[in-house]
This record gives sequence, C-alpha cells and structure tokens, in this order.
Amino acid sequence: MLLRTVGLTKHFGGLAAVSQVDLDIEEGQIVGLIGPNGAGKTTVINLISGFLRPTSGKIIFDGKDVTGKKPHLRARMGMGRTFQITPLFGEFTTFKNIVASFYLSADTSLWGSIFNTRTHRKKEEYTLSQAEENLQLVGLDAVRDELAKNLPHGHQKVLDLAGALAVKPKLLLLDEPIGGMSQDEIGLALNAIRKVHAQGTTILLVEHNISIVMNLCDRVIVINYGKKIAEGSPEEVRCSEEVIRAYFGGDYAA
Repeated sequence: MLLRTVGLTKHFGGLAAVSQVDLDIEEGQIVGLIGPNGAGKTTVINLISGFLRPTSGKIIFDGKDVTGKKPHLRARMGMGRTFQITPLFGEFTTFKNIVASFYLSADTSLWGSIFNTRTHRKKEEYTLSQAEENLQLVGLDAVRDELAKNLPHGHQKVLDLAGALAVKPKLLLLDEPIGGMSQDEIGLALNAIRKVHAQGTTILLVEHNISIVMNLCDRVIVINYGKKIAEGSPEEVRCSEEVIRAYFGGDYAA
C-alpha cells in the first residue's frame, strides 16, 4: 500500500472539515476523490501533503508514518502535488519555471555554485536534461519560451504539473487539475496526466468534472461533510444511492 490514512480528522474551531477518513491507495492506481462543494476534498489533500496538520489520525506513506513531517520532507520521499491556484514565476519562461522547480526541491551547494565545481556542473547538466524531459512529457514544448504569466490558464495548470514532477513522485496529488479549462486545454491536461501515470506514478486527484473522473480513474472515493460515504469502481460509485443523495438530494435518490 503506497498511501494509507487512518482516522484522518481535521477540526477548524468547532467545525470538523474532515472526520475519520480512512484511505488506501495502492501503487500504480489513479484514484479520484470527489464530493459536493465544501465536502473537504482539498483539506484531505492538504493533510496528506503536510500543508495542514491533522487534529487526529495517521498518514502512512510508502510504509512510513509521515503524520508529523513537513511538506518538503514528504516531497523528498516522493510525494508531489499541484494546487488550485497555480504557483508560478510569472516573469520566467515555461522552461525556466520547470528548471526552477528542481532547485526548489533539491539540496544545492552554495560553495559549489560560487566556485562552479565539477559536481555543480554535473548537477546543472542533469537538471537541464530532466527539465527538458518533463517539458516534452507534458506537451508544453511549443510554448517553452513564453513567459508563464502570458500562458493561457490551462497551460499554466499543466506547467504546475510539470513542476511537481521534479521530485520524481511516487505519489502525485492533483488538486482540480482540469478546473476552468477549455476543451482543448482539457485534452492537453488529460494527455499529460496519462503519460505521467504510464511512467509508473500513482495519482490521487480531486476534480469536479465527474465524467472525467469516471473515465480516468481506477477507483473513486466520495466524501461529504468531511466523511467518506462511498468507495469503489467508477460504476459502483455512479450507482450508489448515498452518492446520488449527496449530489442531488434525497428525493432524487428515492
């Protein structure tokens, strides 16, 4: 089991945003995490990635308890993520943003940089070659020299995905990777996600576009009011009365 959460709970004051959520993510899967607005999906992602500390519960990643570890330590273990609001360097080109993601996620030597040592030069060569690979992988080579601030919204989100690959993630957490995209941009993003998965990366994604989740994911987990209410194959979840009730109300489910 690559990722397991046990009794994952997060309170904000008197509000339980996430309550006793147990997740099991097997290596090699694409798993969708869905639920109505305000269900607690992004909070779950923030807890798993370390951007929030749980009130109670455990997070086991790659066989190790990471509940108290900082986000950068989880990243070094192979946990990558994207964000709803894309964190890019607007004045950098597409390619330079990808290169920068390697420096943000790796140990670098100040003295090696100052004196341009052989080890430093080798690291520079490696970084550039890996950045080039990631650029090609996500399909952004046509806009490699465009400033990130000038890219369309969908291209910016795919660039965020490319940056997350710098840690060579075993697990990639995608927070609304399709949100706000045009049809052409959706095609670009889905192609990138499938290519990343084909390389062996396990993916947990939060997404509001249910049809995409059902077509893309091996398993789907549904939460509502911070609690897990359903889990299974896309077809099993689609037919769940509890899920229908959460999205459309009790009368519709009946």
